[in-house]
Amino acid sequence: MKWAKHLFSLLPLALTFAGAPARAVDQPPMLSGVVRSRAEGAMEGVLVTARKRGSAIAVTVASNDRGAFAFPAGRLTPGEYTIAIRATGYELYGAPRTVSLSGEKTVVDLALTPARDTGAQLTNSEWFDSIPGSEKDKRPLMACMSCHSLERIVRSTHDANEFVDVLRRMVNYVTESGRDDIPQRAIPRDIPEDKLRSFATFLASINRSRGEWTWRLRMAPRPRGRATNVIITEYDLPRATIAPHDVWRDPEGFVWYSNSAEQYLGRLDPRDGSHREFALPVARPDAPRGTLDLEPDGNSDLWLALMYQGGLAKFDRRTELFTLFPVSSGSADEATQQSMVAPAASDIDGKVWTNEVGKQAIMRVDIATGRYELVDPFANAALGSVHTPYGMVTDAANNLWFLDFGGQTLGKIDARTLAVTHYPTPTSASRPRRGRFDGKTIWFAEFGADKLAAFDVERESFREWSVPSTHSFPYDAFMDADGDLWSGNMANDRVLRMRPESGAAVEYLLPQHANIRRVFVDDRKPRRSLWAGDNHGARIFRVEPLD
Repeated sequence: MKWAKHLFSLLPLALTFAGAPARAVDQPPMLSGVVRSRAEGAMEGVLVTARKRGSAIAVTVASNDRGAFAFPAGRLTPGEYTIAIRATGYELYGAPRTVSLSGEKTVVDLALTPARDTGAQLTNSEWFDSIPGSEKDKRPLMACMSCHSLERIVRSTHDANEFVDVLRRMVNYVTESGRDDIPQRAIPRDIPEDKLRSFATFLASINRSRGEWTWRLRMAPRPRGRATNVIITEYDLPRATIAPHDVWRDPEGFVWYSNSAEQYLGRLDPRDGSHREFALPVARPDAPRGTLDLEPDGNSDLWLALMYQGGLAKFDRRTELFTLFPVSSGSADEATQQSMVAPAASDIDGKVWTNEVGKQAIMRVDIATGRYELVDPFANAALGSVHTPYGMVTDAANNLWFLDFGGQTLGKIDARTLAVTHYPTPTSASRPRRGRFDGKTIWFAEFGADKLAAFDVERESFREWSVPSTHSFPYDAFMDADGDLWSGNMANDRVLRMRPESGAAVEYLLPQHANIRRVFVDDRKPRRSLWAGDNHGARIFRVEPLD
């Protein structure tokens, strides 16, 4: 009790309202304050989030090197707000903070105290850094993040034999079953017994089957400097089962997203948070539902990869109607799956590229006839046995450039001859995936190498840049109009912004755990912003750097 009194006298725990003169009621409220703790005093890099009661929109800013934070005028409207923070190792002291905002300047000083459960705050990257074992031991955990957090594993109490049973059950569900309330069955498959036992034994060595963890939890530093100069807006989607995967902002300002767990195309209006869904027909009732890749064509209409439903869909934004291009029943089986789509920027040859996950091959559909043709890009390549085309772009001639997520190459398929050329990345086992083409350079992520990369199509040469944080596992890459390269990932709850010429980088921490896949950078005025979906959290993020 004496300690609590001392902390209370040291830090302003109650809401303190500054004595600024009252402003007209039509003026937007402004909220500011200072974040402190007994251990550190004024704290830099604490995320402070304000959410209006009953609203699906939350706004977050970060404290600077003096511990001060401020929400810019116009970002908050009058009403009752709940205040939350993110600072690993800390939590707000006392009850949840609420504040009533009107047309006045309001000051809220926040006191933080050590967290009661730091493990609940760790990102997947921090678990990777904390867990004992070699990189080879940990590498299979990379796949776990597609469905759930690593925290679920390390907090479990299964022994090795129990983990064997768990793993055998898990492989019978698709990755889109990451949420417990939307399980979707996969085609049953077997894992070699030796690999199954080895991984189960490792998992039992890092969880609580033998008692509490004996290893130290490693926490990444809080944001500093430029990383605190940002505004982050979260838009909650109307159902917890929505799994936004790819995002794109259209010329009118709407944000579209693919839903990898349900048979809908979603649209968010960031101006007011309103939301619409467009139902996709269910072609295969017994197959898992959901879509993955979402790409605009030259007319800004949207193409979707239908995953286990088999085929592609085009959505006309003006008529709000779908055109389906199903894989014919004669060439489809229960393993048929299209995760990627690559429409041409203009109607060169009337064909659209996709992949066939079941055969780890490439397909191309003729829009006029709906007929698909199959290309095996690895048939004559001595590149090993594991391949996954995952990340596809087209050039001006509608030649296909694809990334082999199962290996370490970028490939090209000539649109006229279907000849295949492979370009190995400088880093082995790089596992390249997702990216974009600006007409000269293909920018992409190297998931297995913790790098971003570029391929000059004229010089046929690569460049690579290591990302700042270990175990980030970048998923995607986007080059903006000012020469900044952006990326998101499933691991560290941070969005990366890098200047390739210098290698200078900044990582913006998000307000809560997020599993990010495809990112989109909107270069339009007044301020550049990155959009991304939280695939496990049914929300859309907007990240606005202030510099």
